[in-house]
Amino acid sequence: MKSSENIFLKKLIKKKFMKGNSIKNYPLASDTFAIDDLISGIKVMISGRLTMSEITKKFEKEFARYVGSKYALMVNSGSSANLLAFFCLVNPKAKQKLRRGDECLIPSLCWSTSLWPILQSGLKPKFVDVDVKTLNMNLKDLKKKISKKTKAIMAVHILGNSTNMTELIKISKNKNLQIIEDTCESLGSKFKNKSLGTFGRFGTFSFYVSHQITSGEGGMIVCNDKKDYEILHSLRAHGWDRGLNKKNNKNFNFINSGFNLRPMDITASIALNQLRKLNKFKKNRSFNRDLIIKKLLRSKTWSDQFQFIDPVKYLKPSWFGLPILLKGRYIKTKKNFLNFLNKNKIETRPIISGNFLNQPSIKLYKLNKKNEKFKSAQEIEDRGFFIGLPTEKISLDKLNYLTDKLLKIDKFL
Repeated sequence: MKSSENIFLKKLIKKKFMKGNSIKNYPLASDTFAIDDLISGIKVMISGRLTMSEITKKFEKEFARYVGSKYALMVNSGSSANLLAFFCLVNPKAKQKLRRGDECLIPSLCWSTSLWPILQSGLKPKFVDVDVKTLNMNLKDLKKKISKKTKAIMAVHILGNSTNMTELIKISKNKNLQIIEDTCESLGSKFKNKSLGTFGRFGTFSFYVSHQITSGEGGMIVCNDKKDYEILHSLRAHGWDRGLNKKNNKNFNFINSGFNLRPMDITASIALNQLRKLNKFKKNRSFNRDLIIKKLLRSKTWSDQFQFIDPVKYLKPSWFGLPILLKGRYIKTKKNFLNFLNKNKIETRPIISGNFLNQPSIKLYKLNKKNEKFKSAQEIEDRGFFIGLPTEKISLDKLNYLTDKLLKIDKFL
């Protein structure tokens, strides 16, 4: 692209950023696309090569280097990354292959596509309660749930936090369990200086809007075993060996089953550009989180209305959002209070999807026949919600607007 063309595009895109940002709102996801992000995507569009190509490969290499894994494979979403992980685990070519009916433990506080690939691949999900203090899997309950049929653990790292990974790895080794880490909400978090997503056999990531980095849509799966990588590679695109077997001259050589979960170079180029800013984003989100909490705690009207989630010991978090739990007598005000916040353009949402055992699809697939209760997941659903954390430092005016409205909760007693 010529320099003059580049200047023209920048001027054109700048108009998008000149609309201003009202202080009297607080969205879940702020617009994280900068001019250089959009320019990188436009360059791909102008090239005429939108499908997966060299830029995707470059992003995969840089991503693997960033998190510290041997292999990284980009897909069209974090959900697809989870799907590939489980279909690799049960694939005929896989080492330590799992079999139909094997159990996989999963936290009761999770997202739908953390769960469904377990079922879709022929495995049996078994739910584990969580810890209210971390929002993550309760390892005491996990130990109780392990049976002779248990072969895997789906560890979902919630909103940038995790469980005690040292203890989880110890349990998995003692019981010979495969670990899949759903790190879609926790890119950049490190436990004892090791990236979440690199402790288990597979780690999955999402680049959906509001996540630590975004390309609109997109995801990544990482692993350290070459055989697993080759299976994932073929599963991603139709089951063929294109891009794997250089000796094979046949373009349409199908060596496995497969899907079409390929990304586009346009999303890879945007995500690559954002990856290079991730450390800055992490710092700003952490700064905003601390600023909001301090402002609330130091307010004259603070009366212990909220509980905040601290990172598990040894974790350096990459925060996704700011989860908040209502305390004591304030719990009964939740519905009216959240309606008030949303009417005042402070967007809120449940923590993940709440206690997933309450979802209608659980009954549809008969996944809780014994009607087991998950006390902590239910408590989080009853008490909790979360708000966003922008990737740019929030202004004092916006901070004051947000905290003033949050502290209006006393009006609903």
